[in-house]
Amino acid sequence: MARPAEGRQPAAPMSNSQAARRVRILRAASELGAREGLASVQMHDVAKEAGVAIATLYRYFPSKPYLFLAVLEWYIEQFLGDRDPVGAAGEPADPASEVAETLAALTGKLLETPLLASAVALSSFTEYAGTASAGIDVVEGALGQRLLHLLGGHDEDAAADCSRVRLLVYSWWGLFVGALTQELTTEQAGADLRLAVRLILAP
Repeated sequence: MARPAEGRQPAAPMSNSQAARRVRILRAASELGAREGLASVQMHDVAKEAGVAIATLYRYFPSKPYLFLAVLEWYIEQFLGDRDPVGAAGEPADPASEVAETLAALTGKLLETPLLASAVALSSFTEYAGTASAGIDVVEGALGQRLLHLLGGHDEDAAADCSRVRLLVYSWWGLFVGALTQELTTEQAGADLRLAVRLILAP
């Protein structure tokens, strides 16, 4: 949904201990964001809660918006990890229904913690407004990869499937923001989402 901060690129964890440290930071930011909202969360508070030095925090996450976008990706990964995988055959009988239900369930899960949902949405807007494109494709994220899997990932139509996934993710994001800001009810957002999925995936 957004791009990493321009300039200094975040460090990638190279060892198990570094990966665990990164998860501690994401968990701390998620908990603080859910309690306090984006404006009230300070990077020093996140570092203290995660038990890391502030320099370590900034090495992994160059800015607060970038941190909360990483929280969103991590949150999505946890959600998808807990969600039952598609059956043994690997492809659902009705991919459109499975895609729609996955996205609707993710919306509902995010809206259970409105302050955190607002934090990740505001972070997305901040990153888009303040940085140049880094060329990140939403298809490469956890959600994009799950949707691609649900579509079957046919090699002969890979480019078209990637385009459909991009349309699905951006449609979902817009409707999620509409529900978050109460421009739409959750029910309206769900109904619009299911219609969007059917239209995007129509033969």
